[in-house]
Amino acid sequence: MAPRNAPTGRQRRLATEVRRMREQAGISIQEAATMLGSDRTMISNIEAGRTGLSEDRVRQISCHYGCSDTALVDALAKMAGGRRARHWWDEYRGKLPDGHLDVSEMEHFATRIRTAQTVHLPGLFQIEDHARAIFEFTVPQLPRLEVELRVAHRMSRQPVVIGENPTPYLGIIHEAALRLEFGGREVARRQLAHLADVSELAHVTLLVIPFRAGPFHGAGQSILYAEGPVAQLDTVQLDTSFGGHFIDAPTPLRNYRSLLDLMEGSALPPDESRELIQSIAREL
Repeated sequence: MAPRNAPTGRQRRLATEVRRMREQAGISIQEAATMLGSDRTMISNIEAGRTGLSEDRVRQISCHYGCSDTALVDALAKMAGGRRARHWWDEYRGKLPDGHLDVSEMEHFATRIRTAQTVHLPGLFQIEDHARAIFEFTVPQLPRLEVELRVAHRMSRQPVVIGENPTPYLGIIHEAALRLEFGGREVARRQLAHLADVSELAHVTLLVIPFRAGPFHGAGQSILYAEGPVAQLDTVQLDTSFGGHFIDAPTPLRNYRSLLDLMEGSALPPDESRELIQSIAREL
């Protein structure tokens, strides 16, 4: 099998977990190659995501590495089994930076999504005009076609939480993000009305941290935490002005879980959060 030139985020994550499994077993690349009847180059390609794995191969590797975590092995085997599937975001491949597609893939396979924003509203609940206004403020300025591609991609992501079989979602939003009028007053009013509406959905919880809460843990951060089928496969994406940064190491994941828990503790309950969103919309 020829090595892949550009593995997806999910393929790279599978490869990373296979490498971690080997390292935790204290097995060298050469020893792994001998066990699996392969060579060092093949092991290196597997652990970089350049060579695909079948479900059976994942289970074989986990057995040789002595991994007894059945839930993790089952989850990894399922990741390998879906490696040939095509998804809606593939139509944007080569048109948008890979990080945008990796976020779509991460959200699609998440079992639960948690986010925290202090400046921007959750991308999964942005209306078109609000999203367009955000993309028009990038540095350097994006060409019009690029702006429209990013808006279309953002809208295409949203069925994961508002379509059929939606993913459970909990979002923490600072009051500052509610008051920034991207696109002007009318757009801001419609955006807040939409946010209040989606907060009524049974699988959606929106929590607002009001100004009066004062300082809080995680101030200034924008966090997307996608839970996997097992905790080891959770992923954090941090949004920056110059692209997203993905985190999957165990210690940072634990830290971000704790951080989001603390941020939740600073926020208003769901009903009061919805009332504040509606109150700000009425002020516009």
